[in-house]
Amino acid sequence: MRDKLLALKEEALRELGQVQTLPELNDIRVKYMGKKGPLTEILRGMGALSAEERPIIGQVANDVRAAIEEVINSKQARFDKAETEARLAAETIDVTLPGRPAPQGAVHPLSKVIQEIEDIFVGMGYTVEEGPEVEQDYYNFEALNLPKNHPARDMQDSFYITDEVLMRTHTSPVQVRTMQRLKGGVPVKIICPGKVYRRDDDDATHSHQFTQIEGLVVDKHIRMSDLKGTLLQFVQEMFGKQTRIRMRPSFFPFTEPSAEVDVTCMMCSGSGCRVCKQTGWLEILGSGMVHPRVLEMAGYDPQEYSGFAFGMGVERIAMLKYGIDDIRHFYTNDLRFLKQFVHV
Repeated sequence: MRDKLLALKEEALRELGQVQTLPELNDIRVKYMGKKGPLTEILRGMGALSAEERPIIGQVANDVRAAIEEVINSKQARFDKAETEARLAAETIDVTLPGRPAPQGAVHPLSKVIQEIEDIFVGMGYTVEEGPEVEQDYYNFEALNLPKNHPARDMQDSFYITDEVLMRTHTSPVQVRTMQRLKGGVPVKIICPGKVYRRDDDDATHSHQFTQIEGLVVDKHIRMSDLKGTLLQFVQEMFGKQTRIRMRPSFFPFTEPSAEVDVTCMMCSGSGCRVCKQTGWLEILGSGMVHPRVLEMAGYDPQEYSGFAFGMGVERIAMLKYGIDDIRHFYTNDLRFLKQFVHV
């Protein structure tokens, strides 16, 4: 058995001397040192040896194992070092090279306009309120003087989830929720920005999802002149001091009287052009005095309190402000379009 061990040692060292790669080294490690290797098989046969031979052969076996492991470990360290050096050489970074500039992002034009509108109205003493986009029919319609089967509901073709739950068609429900929360407290002076949803065909001027900002003021002695002054202040801060407004009679179920608001065309300063169809005016938002029925359902005495409300589409404001001719540009994520607003 001693001769077998020495022959095994000689054979293993000879093969280790010819190893050139790490996989070859691993193969030899398994071949000689594994559970099914010859060294293990020899050691299993030691039980047949006499008591005098067993320690002698055991010592020889340990010496053989140690000699083989020493060579394997030495070669393993050499291969590991070579691999590390090769990796470092391949991954060398030239710190003297100029840096690559990171592309600069920009605030989305709609977010920019929302922030600007909020800043204007917060500067006039308004607070910003929010509400759920999945809304109850009561808040979206009934509390705004639009009972079941009211014909004006057809003006806002809606995405219904159930008979009583839908995707809100405007941000006016936030006004109702706020008034109910205040339980008749005044003054109410809020704006409500957020996404709204309507079943509409997408084209250059329409989208099934868009952004609205509505405003509401409720207090004693609120008049139509207060509404006009507020909107004039807003459009002049948004579009410039030269901007004028025009209010035209209209109809909204939740305001009475109601008015559409136009501003002087930004392209021609009111002289008439293709954009304003030679009228000098561009429609910008809807407004009116809060309907007494809406105040009453929200817990306010319409004999004591009055208020005004207005609502605008953020996309419409952005299109006028930046001269954008297609609402779809806001949603298609075209970097060529968005890059234009990096320094705006």
